[in-house]
Amino acid sequence: MCAENKVKAVSIEEKVLAKNEEVALENRKRFMERGVVAVNFMSAPGAGKTSVLEQTLAMLKDRYRIGVIEGDLYTSIDAERIRALGVSAHQITTGTVCHLDARMIGHALRHFPADELDLLCIENVGNMVCPAEFDLGEQYRVMVYSCVEGAEKPKKYPLMFHRADAVVLNKIDLLPYAGVSLDELKRNVREVSPRAKIFPVSCRTGEGLDAWRAWLEAAVREQKEAFACV
Repeated sequence: MCAENKVKAVSIEEKVLAKNEEVALENRKRFMERGVVAVNFMSAPGAGKTSVLEQTLAMLKDRYRIGVIEGDLYTSIDAERIRALGVSAHQITTGTVCHLDARMIGHALRHFPADELDLLCIENVGNMVCPAEFDLGEQYRVMVYSCVEGAEKPKKYPLMFHRADAVVLNKIDLLPYAGVSLDELKRNVREVSPRAKIFPVSCRTGEGLDAWRAWLEAAVREQKEAFACV
């Protein structure tokens, strides 16, 4: 690619991100006005995002009014899994687009009655890079990572780890079979994201889920209190 084309490509990307930031700000304002805490769940494909979300909803759905936005390239399989739990879910299919953006979320909010949600969980498209670049207007970002993918990935793909408020290290029940050191993995996560809370969990055994649930509940309460002070 020649220098001129590179400049044009960068310019277009900057314009796309700038427009997204504008809409994200509008979404954030709508969340604040409605008193809704929005959480963006991100991960690579197959990390167990939906399983973590299912376990989370099972623990919280009787305490909070929860809605879910599901993002996938195709099908409504994950949204159907969420609805089976008795939780309202709206499916966004993105085709070839590897992430959700603020505009998509703004449109999806029309499917949830105003003032009838406490918590909105957004399950982003499975991708290790793109979702981290796009602000959706959420208050919190959660990355779900499959431990069996190795301890080195946080250093190879640092952006999503770096921008996460919490990192859920899923599938710890498989560690004995994967030859992955949990201590090394946590060290690498802390190296690229010192501020993120780390939660090793297993959706199969339930290990670690109580600590993750407690953090999320505390985050929701904190944000609700912040809304009340505005």
